[in-house]
Formats: sequence, structure tokens, C-alpha cells
Amino acid sequence: MRHGDKQNNLGRKKAHREALLSNLTCQLIQHKRIVTTLAKAKVLRTYAEPLFTKAKENSTHQRRIVFSYLQDKEAIKELFDVISEKIAGRPGGYTRVIKLGARTGDNAEMAMIELVDYNDVYGKGKAEKKEGAKRTRRAGGSRKKTGTEEATAKQTEGAGPADTAAETTPETTEQQTS
Repeated sequence: MRHGDKQNNLGRKKAHREALLSNLTCQLIQHKRIVTTLAKAKVLRTYAEPLFTKAKENSTHQRRIVFSYLQDKEAIKELFDVISEKIAGRPGGYTRVIKLGARTGDNAEMAMIELVDYNDVYGKGKAEKKEGAKRTRRAGGSRKKTGTEEATAKQTEGAGPADTAAETTPETTEQQTS
């Protein structure tokens, strides 16, 4: 019976599974996102995220621990030199799994796993944080504008089109004289 056995073995023996996860993690570190099956992506997340946490502390001991998992010097250099700087302020959740649909050949559920801090689509409006801040789930109340702030906002809105009209007028005059 398999009571309480929550590990997905991916249909492989222990040595084969560890080699697979090590190789997938190295590719994830080098390419910042990879496409694989959904089951492998979910298992890879639980394998790789503790290694990313270890990479935040750049010491010889942590490098040796991560090297014992990955066995790839180039991936270790990339992880500790480049990636650890980006994830320094993140308290966890370094990867994101996005479902892509079924593969045409064998109908396997595909997924893309990527590093969260390297995605340009989702992180455009956010500034990067270097320090981790404690967050609460409560939403901060937004204060209402006072009368003077509303008047200032109206003045700046009114000044915008007038300034652009003044700037465009000399250009049109220069074009006519040429």
C-alpha cells in the first residue's frame, strides 16, 4: 500500500529520476524557461526551489551543496552570480508553471516552467525589490483626494494640451517657410 506516499516517481527508478531532475534544473537555470510535461514541471518545482533558496547565500558551503545536486559548474556559476541577485528579495516561489495544453503525438499534458523574475510580460509595471518585506493580506485603504489636490490635478491636465499646441505651432510655421 502507498499510504502517505505523495512523491511522483515519474515512472523511473531513483537514480534515473534524480538525473532527470538535475538536468532539467540545469536547463531551467541556463534558459530561464523550459517546456516539459506537466508532471515533470510540478516535480521539478519542488526539486529546484530549495536550490534557489540555497543560492541566496553565496558561500563555499552552499555552492558545494548545490553542486552535489546539479553536477554542472556553468549552471552553478549562473545560479550564484546572476540569478541569486534577482531573487534576493523574494521569500519563495521562484518558479511559475503555465499549462500549455496537450501534446499532439501522445496527448501528454504540456507545461512551461519559468523563473518568475525573468518574465518580461508579467513584471513590466513592477520595480525590482532587493529586500524582502513582510506583507499582509489586508488591502491598504486608498485615501481620497482633497480639494487642493483636485484643483492641482485639473491645472496640470489643462496645461498639457496647451503646451503641446504651443510646441506644434512653430514647427508648422518652419515647414511652411521651407
